[in-house]
Amino acid sequence: MSTAVLVHELYKKFTTPGLQIWGRASRSSLKVSGHAGAGYPALVVVAVDHVSFNVQEAEIFGVLGASASGKTTLVRLLATLLQPDAGELHIFGQDAIRQPRQVQRLINRVSVEASFFKKLSPVENLLYGARLYGLSGSETRRQAEDLLVRLGLSPEDLYQPLEAMGRAEQQKVTIANALLTRPRLLLLDEPTRGLDQQTEGEVLQVLRDLREAYGTTILITAEDMVEMEGLCDRIAVLESGRLAALYPAQGLKRQLLFQGLQSIMQAAPELAGKKE
Repeated sequence: MSTAVLVHELYKKFTTPGLQIWGRASRSSLKVSGHAGAGYPALVVVAVDHVSFNVQEAEIFGVLGASASGKTTLVRLLATLLQPDAGELHIFGQDAIRQPRQVQRLINRVSVEASFFKKLSPVENLLYGARLYGLSGSETRRQAEDLLVRLGLSPEDLYQPLEAMGRAEQQKVTIANALLTRPRLLLLDEPTRGLDQQTEGEVLQVLRDLREAYGTTILITAEDMVEMEGLCDRIAVLESGRLAALYPAQGLKRQLLFQGLQSIMQAAPELAGKKE
């Protein structure tokens, strides 16, 4: 099995003037340093801190972490939407830093921040995106309709304006848009956030089927371990931009349980000492 993604010592920082904090991060969760003149400190936020890992072709690889752990920045780096400050990044043997356009043909990304043509219907949005990848015709339209229905949209919603739909339905359209192009590497940044449990299950099943049918390599981020364990082959844990752990999915679950038991055991003597 060949390597689909190779990340070596990847590093990305953001410099924010004044007292603003980049993104949704807090002071306590980020590494901050630097100054920009008297009374106006500059915040240097290290979002991805010398991260290294690899993803094998046709693997479903999870990245688990809390808010502001660096997950979204990592996905944007992999998608070539951001340039790293240091490190190496290769996608299917292509240098994603020096050859971003070649890499962009191989990938697609799902994000909660995705934008649409709100006046167009779900099918029309998908067909527009498909044309950017050279896909068109009646077969592409049929595949778009089938995919949207499979992800839980009702047939009557397929040609309604997207602006009339709720956020959950719009997120389904985002996922369908990425799946329709059958990328070699699919990047999903918290794709099921805000979806109900049934819809989440439908989305995750489609991802399994996509890997099974086309050998698609999938990298998915989440904050919830439950979402990851039944889907991923391996899971990486990010903490404050650093790679804190990397295990097979079941191995990580056992490790987290062990760490939780250790914490309880360490706290037990202290709690016992406080009893009257």
